[in-house]
Amino acid sequence: MPTETVEKKDSKFNLDIKKIMKSGNIGLIIAIFAIVLVFSILNTNYFTSRNLINILTSASLTGLICVGESLLLIGGYMDLSPGSTAAFAGVAAALLMKAGYSAPITVLIVILVGALVGCCNAFFITQLKINAFITTLALQSILRGFAFIISNGEGVLITNSAFLKIGTFKIFGVPFLTFPIFFMLLIFIVFGITLKKTRFGREIYVVGGNPTAARLSGISLKKTTYILFIIMGVLAAVGGMILVARMNTGQPQACSGLEFDGITAAILGGVALSGGIGSISGAFIGLLILQCFNNGLIMLNVQSFWQNVAKGTLLLLALSFDYLRSRRRVK
Repeated sequence: MPTETVEKKDSKFNLDIKKIMKSGNIGLIIAIFAIVLVFSILNTNYFTSRNLINILTSASLTGLICVGESLLLIGGYMDLSPGSTAAFAGVAAALLMKAGYSAPITVLIVILVGALVGCCNAFFITQLKINAFITTLALQSILRGFAFIISNGEGVLITNSAFLKIGTFKIFGVPFLTFPIFFMLLIFIVFGITLKKTRFGREIYVVGGNPTAARLSGISLKKTTYILFIIMGVLAAVGGMILVARMNTGQPQACSGLEFDGITAAILGGVALSGGIGSISGAFIGLLILQCFNNGLIMLNVQSFWQNVAKGTLLLLALSFDYLRSRRRVK
């Protein structure tokens, strides 16, 4: 092989290494290794195949919300209603099947309900010009209330075997690749490609980074907002159905605080709270950091209220890192 060709390959390899080192993801990857190392020392059962499967399974619901929140944050918005949407969707799915509807029809109806929630959020934000934080906070309360109303405040048991397979079905018989894990990974890949390779992905960055420039360049802010909130609503509804398929029951109090976990993971992964910056790959790493941390606390039998303190602290750290990143970008 000619020396010149070898030198070109070495040069390209060095550039790739430098690019990886300069990216914010390398620090996040180191953080994951540090978390795994610490908890593995504190509990020998932490770094086992069984527990790693538990981490991915618990991440399957938060992961869907993380993707939706990442898209919204990059587009300049935030949604506080996904936890309530997921709970309402789970209860609604359980009641529909109890009423005799088949699993496919139930899934379709609940997905449409999730899309309708997204449309409601987008309508109040774009048409009535109500702040996204206030709008989604109101929908959060409304949906949670309806979840309790339609279930009479009680869990609704699911007996439909076809629906329950959603929570346990193994893809190609692989033990660690259950449908919830597979679907989450698929969603990350699909929307990762969408953000990087499609016109719509580029429009999201422009809308979140500079709405005025987006408007002048012919991008419809209203259309983009509707699409983003519909995606969030559908992902939350699907996540709620996957959860009840795993738990065999629809609980109106389920998924409390789920949206904050999704936002925390996204911001940890480098998605800017100010909009226009971030990646789905970074959000995925942020999700792993969050789930590895939460699982470690559970493995150490840390009391639930201390877990809440730790989660809140992690969110504050994520916001602090976002502030430092934004200052560095300005400089």
